[in-house]
Amino acid sequence: MKHHKLVWQIYPATLIAVIAAIVAVTWYGSVVFQNFYLHEAEIDLEARANLIKSRVYDYLQADNQSELREFSKRAGRESGTRITIVDKTGRVLSDSNENPEIMDNHRERPEILTAFTGKRGRAVRFSHTLGQSMLYIALPLYEGNSPQGYNSETDNITSVIRMSVPITSLYKTLQGLLFRVIAGCIIISLGGALITLLISRNISRPLEEMTKTAEQFARGEFTQRMTPRLNHSSSHEVTALAVSMDRMAEMLDEKIKAIETQRNELETVFSSMVESVIAIDLDERIISINTAAARLLGITQEKAQGKLVQEVIRHTHLQDQIQQILNTRRSVEDEIVLQDAGGDRYLQTSVVTLSDGTGSAVGVLIVMNDVTHIRRLEHIRRDFVANVSHELRTPITSIRGYVETLLDGALDSREDSEKFLHIVLRQSKRLTAIIDDLLALSRIEQESSDGSVYMEEGPLCCVLETAVQTCQVNADNRGVKMEFNCAGSIVARMNDTLIEQAVVNLLVNAIKYSDSGDTITVRADVENESDESVVKIRVIDMGCGISPEHLPRLFERFYRSDKARSRELGGTGLGLAIVKHIVQAHGGRVDVKSELGKGSEFTLTIAGRKT
Repeated sequence: MKHHKLVWQIYPATLIAVIAAIVAVTWYGSVVFQNFYLHEAEIDLEARANLIKSRVYDYLQADNQSELREFSKRAGRESGTRITIVDKTGRVLSDSNENPEIMDNHRERPEILTAFTGKRGRAVRFSHTLGQSMLYIALPLYEGNSPQGYNSETDNITSVIRMSVPITSLYKTLQGLLFRVIAGCIIISLGGALITLLISRNISRPLEEMTKTAEQFARGEFTQRMTPRLNHSSSHEVTALAVSMDRMAEMLDEKIKAIETQRNELETVFSSMVESVIAIDLDERIISINTAAARLLGITQEKAQGKLVQEVIRHTHLQDQIQQILNTRRSVEDEIVLQDAGGDRYLQTSVVTLSDGTGSAVGVLIVMNDVTHIRRLEHIRRDFVANVSHELRTPITSIRGYVETLLDGALDSREDSEKFLHIVLRQSKRLTAIIDDLLALSRIEQESSDGSVYMEEGPLCCVLETAVQTCQVNADNRGVKMEFNCAGSIVARMNDTLIEQAVVNLLVNAIKYSDSGDTITVRADVENESDESVVKIRVIDMGCGISPEHLPRLFERFYRSDKARSRELGGTGLGLAIVKHIVQAHGGRVDVKSELGKGSEFTLTIAGRKT
């Protein structure tokens, strides 16, 4: 439905009412004026008839029709009135304007008939004789010219005197007057239309301004107010409405700000939660999802809104839990495993009913806590306990076994005794090496956490060269070549001893897993990362390489990628763990790239620069 402005509802109706009133008043005034004029003319004609009635009676008594006709003509001419005398038969005895001899019988004329009944006759009609509209007044003449009233006996009526005047001039006068009245009405209507328009605009303009302000309120803009926009001529009702709307706007502004503040606080809490939270309605469509959940499921929050939970979470067990909650309204806690490209993700889930303010169920709330890291740490801890137990049990069991063998009689054989004692010595040295590495690792961790690792800026080349020289004899024994490349201008903020130990550990491993004729490269370069200058120390070998599945856990304590070969070649299983903690103590990182059969590349990144 099309709605019109208030001004176009008030203005046309008011204008039509004003014009209709003016037209009605004009018509009524013209009718009243015409009736008044006719009534006055009737009285005047009756008075004229009464003035000449005696003379007419005298002429009739004398039967002097010629004098009567002369008198009628003279009196009619002087008074501007047509005078007609009619006898009882309707014959015209005298007429001031026409020859009575040729005139029709007037007995049946309405005013004549009425006069012969003893009453004053009146008629308005068009006269074919004179060719214009006439007003006729007929009075009865009684025998003896007695002044009886109009209700006297009709037998005493001898004749009728009729007076008439043309009323065409009246109509012309009325038409002229009506034209002037209509012209005045048009002018008045135009003035009334202008005044009505001004009044309508005065009524509608404040409402239009209030409408614009209300539209701003609807858009959430509460800076404008309605009251200042009103003029002094605004009505009390409009002013009261504006004040009420302004008060409502202030209250709405306060309420909306409070709601927005609470919503922002809730969204902040909701978004910053570590736990993944998903709200689902009764149709199993997602109402809300926080950042952690979107990141966990690999979807944006905008795309997740309104989607079915089956489109976002493809896990049958969790979907069954949601369906169970919707059916039973009972909370469920469980642990599920999601499979993605990065491996299995362990999620501790809590599914509860989502209720509104009245306590009615409106959906389901899912809280998922990613415990993958905890489960992996538990797995690492179990592996660490198993590995450290194995690393310690092997030499201890060997020492114990050979000692028991010696005690059982092997001491009698010097050759066997020496052989067994050498084995015991080798195993005890292995235990000592494990204990020394554990102590070194513990010391590095402690100093790193306390910030007590002594560091100073110095040339890196000397440290790397010392590490290469330390391992040179071992490399020569295995027939492995070593290349060294480091500019003398490279300096780094470091602990010389710890960096040397880290590089030595990497070189020892590289030599162990390299074949005769292979080349090990030690290289240092200065690069820029995030607008900062860093030094990258690379140890590159051409050994057997490492399988990709072992790379994430390579720096764990006692973790061995090839357990059989590692123990055969010796080592405590703590070397790479020590390397990682040394680099972390320097605020750096260690990376590894390796491919089976093609060798490995270990990179130590620490702060440094070129001088």
